[in-house]
Amino acid sequence: MAASGRCSLCADARLRHPRGAPVRMSDRTLRIGLISDTHGLLRPQALDFLRGCDRILHAGDIGDATILQALGELAPVTAVRGNNDLGPAYEALPETAFVPLGGVLAYVLHDLKRLDIDPVAAGVQVVVCGHSHKPLAERRGGVWYVNPGSAGPRRFRLPIAVGELRVSGDAVAPRIVELAG
Repeated sequence: MAASGRCSLCADARLRHPRGAPVRMSDRTLRIGLISDTHGLLRPQALDFLRGCDRILHAGDIGDATILQALGELAPVTAVRGNNDLGPAYEALPETAFVPLGGVLAYVLHDLKRLDIDPVAAGVQVVVCGHSHKPLAERRGGVWYVNPGSAGPRRFRLPIAVGELRVSGDAVAPRIVELAG
């Protein structure tokens, strides 16, 4: 964060996002990058896709802490620990995170089977997860469940993918993008 209170990555003085704080803008759509299950591999295609995001959410199984540094050069990153993120490099990462995104609240965790909240009761509009390596963007009970799939090494015959959320006020539009791999 620059001394002016403005993010050093942003030319727009209205953008203020110290790490962990909400990104709020009333006059433009936020682009939130979604990535998961990198397992130590950050593909150039994933970096290209995430370039220009206002924030990046990593839903765990990072595999190499330098991946978070590389993503952090693109935008503020919120990451959660996956079942394979073991050791000192990952101890500070939470298992879950509430992330305000303009007028929308997202909840990030690694394994959707371990969802420990009622999203509707918690005021969450988007649940972002990983673990299964299967891309998903599905709306249930007024809540979007989004899994960007795996951006790391190919598993089985599943696609290599990333995702994004377009957030405008309280409206959310998820998108999954398959990467060549």
